Amino acid sequence: MAVRGRRLTVAKAPVPRHSGARQSASPLKQVAGSYLDHHRTVARDSIARMWRNPVSSMMTWAVMGVALALPVALLLLLASLQNVSAGWENGARVTVYLGLETPLPQANTLADQIDTDSRVAFVELVDRERALAEFRVSSGLADALDFLQENPLPHSLLITPEASYRSTDGVEALVKYLQGLPAVERVQVDLGWLQRLNALAGLLTRAALALAILLAVAVVLVIGNTVRLAIESRRDEILVAKLVGGTDAFVRRPFLYTGAWFGLGGGLVAWLLLLITFWWLSAPVARLAALYHSDFVLSGLDFENAGVLIFTAMTLGWLGAWVAVRRHLDDMEPGDH
Repeated sequence: MAVRGRRLTVAKAPVPRHSGARQSASPLKQVAGSYLDHHRTVARDSIARMWRNPVSSMMTWAVMGVALALPVALLLLLASLQNVSAGWENGARVTVYLGLETPLPQANTLADQIDTDSRVAFVELVDRERALAEFRVSSGLADALDFLQENPLPHSLLITPEASYRSTDGVEALVKYLQGLPAVERVQVDLGWLQRLNALAGLLTRAALALAILLAVAVVLVIGNTVRLAIESRRDEILVAKLVGGTDAFVRRPFLYTGAWFGLGGGLVAWLLLLITFWWLSAPVARLAALYHSDFVLSGLDFENAGVLIFTAMTLGWLGAWVAVRRHLDDMEPGDH
């Protein structure tokens, strides 16, 4: 700064290059930083308010956890049953009994004919003498069988379907083909009980999905009611925020975070309940499966599905909070009081 007589002159500061770009970028960064800082502050404040009422928060988490764990547990049990039934379908074998008057050469010819079918993986011919010998050993009736004047057992074919035809529909189509062959007296395949099991599993799956939808609605209502009570307790604070120009998004944000935190806690409780339940049932189920020579095991949640469960719980919590805020904030206007 220099003074010449009465004239005051101010030396200009050097203007840096590209100052316009920096000045235009700086406000955007400030706005973005302020926005993120506000979100972090609101998130911390929301969870801090929840911890100030630990009993109420834990009860809400427990209700959400039970509501979420019930349908998930049922769906996991059905998935385990379907895996076992799929293994039983893969081990399906068709037994074809020929007429008593069928000679052995004709039985061999029929076995070769069936073996050429693309739906058949393997055919084993069990002749009458071999069948009687195996029955004599397995039944323990050797002395009684000695009194028989002739062999009452027919030739039989043990047919293993191809892997792509080991489903219920594939085996049924193969059975219809075998029943139309000459010299075939009877075709036996024990898939009726498996069809009934699959039908029951399908019905239970739909019931589990319906239960999941109903409990999801219940979770939304529980969170909505909890957030509604929080809105009522902070009515004066909301009115003051609106008086000073707070937008609906600004006022709504803390309650949305509250709903998301409730969802997170409920999802974690549900996951913990599922882990404890499946761990508690795994040993008895394994002993029962061993008695029936089955490889049935309970399949619990892996980390990926657990993440989906927790994300779903947070989404439901956010949705319940949004419904409550949308409904009740519109009724709170500063001019109403």
